[in-house]
Amino acid sequence: MTNEKYIPLYRKYRPQRLEEIVGQEHIKKALTNAISMNKISHAYLFTGPRGTGKTSTARIFAKSLNCKEGPTIHPCGVCENCIDITNSVPMDVIEIDAASNRKVEDAQNILEKVMYAPVNSRYKIYIIDEVHMLSNTAFNALLKTLEEPPKNVIFILATTEVHKVLDTIKSRCQRFDFRRITTSDIVKHLRYISDKEGINITDDALFTIAKNSAGGMRDSIALLDQLSILDGEEAISTDDINNLLGRISFDRLKTLSDAVINSRPQDAIEILENIYNSGNEPTQILTNLLDYFKNLLIVKNCKQEIIFELTQLNEAQIAELQKQTAALETHQITFLIEKTSNYIKEVKTTNNPRLWLEVGIIDLANLAENTKLVELQNRITRLEGGTSASSPVQYKTPPAPVSTIHKIKEQLEEQLAKTAPQTAAQAVSEPPKEQPEIKQEVKQEPVKQDEDFSPMPVSKPSEGGDISSLWAQLLANVQSAPTRALLKQWANPIKLEPDEVILTIKNELLLNQFISGNKKKILTDAVDTLFSQTNSNIVVRLPQAGDELVKPTSTPTPKPRHIEPQPQEPQPDEEEIKEAKEEVNKPAQQAHKHSNAASNSDQVNMIIDLFDGKIIN
Repeated sequence: MTNEKYIPLYRKYRPQRLEEIVGQEHIKKALTNAISMNKISHAYLFTGPRGTGKTSTARIFAKSLNCKEGPTIHPCGVCENCIDITNSVPMDVIEIDAASNRKVEDAQNILEKVMYAPVNSRYKIYIIDEVHMLSNTAFNALLKTLEEPPKNVIFILATTEVHKVLDTIKSRCQRFDFRRITTSDIVKHLRYISDKEGINITDDALFTIAKNSAGGMRDSIALLDQLSILDGEEAISTDDINNLLGRISFDRLKTLSDAVINSRPQDAIEILENIYNSGNEPTQILTNLLDYFKNLLIVKNCKQEIIFELTQLNEAQIAELQKQTAALETHQITFLIEKTSNYIKEVKTTNNPRLWLEVGIIDLANLAENTKLVELQNRITRLEGGTSASSPVQYKTPPAPVSTIHKIKEQLEEQLAKTAPQTAAQAVSEPPKEQPEIKQEVKQEPVKQDEDFSPMPVSKPSEGGDISSLWAQLLANVQSAPTRALLKQWANPIKLEPDEVILTIKNELLLNQFISGNKKKILTDAVDTLFSQTNSNIVVRLPQAGDELVKPTSTPTPKPRHIEPQPQEPQPDEEEIKEAKEEVNKPAQQAHKHSNAASNSDQVNMIIDLFDGKIIN
């Protein structure tokens, strides 16, 4: 038994030279040229996803600059500076975690120590990890120093969220973007580590690890380290990884997706029950199913040479996916993906995730039925009243109702053609006995081919343009009986034309109500209806010299083409006249009441309002 402390694999196999960094060729080349050409900047910004080598590259760059043999692209690794940097205990290379040192006081503490020269190295290097966590005040404190730092001081800033870094900071740094490491590069590196550590693991399992890490080398090595404890006589397989991560095997997902795609909700629920009882959480089940549908979409739409890279599946699994996609269309797969993602959100926010899991699977299995584009087109055709020749109609649809004016017109003309020809006068005096259902239609003139079968406006000005006739029709269009009575008594039309309407009103109080009061809209609606327009130009004023008095007449008799004659202008009764007079006198009474209330005390006014009384002098 040994007392040697165990070192995790991701620390044990951390790269120590630029050439050992995996998958960042563009950055290795740029830094190598900068060292060889002695073009060292005072500030660098390393950005990219987690686990792609930002901090490791910063340490290697610091080691290359401070090595006793350097600056060199091949640090010796045995000098004091190289050993201190490797062991993370250097004196002149200061690593700072911005997540826990984000205050302005921490930035000021850095600035105070920046002024001191390096102790035993060529450069004093500050590596600030997760720099986006610094506050704005801390950023502003570092601005001037980042722009013009003291001699032999270098800042290396690392972040996973570069959009949170101030633009003034980014403009003062040389920026290097770290990319996600490809799956093939991760697999090669994992195979190298497995062989050195004696870990018995299959290539499919390494592909599963690489795919699960989302392009991060550190996560891949950490998962391989976790799987190494399962090492035994049999090689570690993909099933072992799925059991460790709580992932569902490809075969189970295929069985579940078959039930969903083929619209078998009962089978889907039984398969789901087995998966759930195996220890898989609802969110994990739906997430795995979503990933499976994504692979279906890739297999359906992508070329064969890139399918392996995008799905990370073997040939047998891709062949199974191709069999499924043969009976599917692209919009069906995207529909299943959209629905599954929606149910993932529901499961994450509900207090009963299993309920929403079962509802989601049943919904997917039912909504997948009859969603083919051809079937949808056939449904639309049947709903429009026709039949589809590409597929048999499985159910009878009721005949489409006749709802358009043109079809009604055609039916009337056919019925009129069957009857004996009659004149319009005969149709009115002797309605046809054999067609009682169209009695109302034949009372009017026969419908001509060049006329639209549409109702006439409610109130249309007479063709003669008589102002008294127009005034009678305008009064008939006034909806409020008191307002109509007021207009009859107090108003006089001066001009009634579509472009302008001029009325005079003798009462000033009533005049204000038609200009800006509550009766303005009533008058406007009546004029709009009279001329079949909107926003009519109406002028209401006091009488002037030269205004001719117009007496209203009864509404002219409607033309024979109308189905029903226009109603005669209703004459105001005594109650309407009384109500109109009260409405005219109301403002004056209120004004008198307020003038008296102003001279009374508060108690007197309260008693008057309470009992609706008045003061008798």
